[in-house]
Amino acid sequence: MVVHLYGNDMSTCTKRVAVTLHEKQIPFQFHPIDFAKAEHKLPDYVAKQPFGQVPYIEDDGLVVYQSRAIGRYLALKYASQGTPLIPPTSDITKTVAFEEAMQIENQEFEPSASKIGIEKLIFPTLVPGYQPDEQAVKAAVNTLGKKLDVYEKILSKQKFLAGDEITLADLNHIPWGINLKVCGVDVPEERPAVSRWWNDVVSRPSVIAFQDGFHSIEKY
Repeated sequence: MVVHLYGNDMSTCTKRVAVTLHEKQIPFQFHPIDFAKAEHKLPDYVAKQPFGQVPYIEDDGLVVYQSRAIGRYLALKYASQGTPLIPPTSDITKTVAFEEAMQIENQEFEPSASKIGIEKLIFPTLVPGYQPDEQAVKAAVNTLGKKLDVYEKILSKQKFLAGDEITLADLNHIPWGINLKVCGVDVPEERPAVSRWWNDVVSRPSVIAFQDGFHSIEKY
């Protein structure tokens, strides 16, 4: 059975799912959704993804949307293959650390990182002549720096955000983290523990596989 991924090359959320699929060694067929043609707003698409956003997946008749929810689904259903990514629920200590790390990415990293990426990269690409709000970018960079100072403390004591094993929480940083560098913001700058962690994450084969765009993987 092949998982079907519906998304767009520009979508950070689509990349988040593609990386997870690769980590779990799950064959998948990529179906590009054309934003210019508003294919994500067509009735047939909205019937599967009611918010008209990307991505969503279809797996043996089951439709799942929202990238972080998709990641959890894939890690749970395909637990016996690829990288584990979620600790066993029987280990309450690791489970709590994992849930904390998931919230750290979603609540502490993503808001500032996405603001920078949207202003410096996404809007200029989509809107001809768009000029970034540099004051908003500066504020977001400052906020992100304070958050990463806390990351430095956490990662100076352990290899990854949830402990010494990589999880979805680490992988979920990849799309916006990569975009930050494109925007001229160096995530690990002057933070050795963050630098070591980030280099470990972005050098994984699952990240390198999609650095030039998304493509189907039919066999592992």
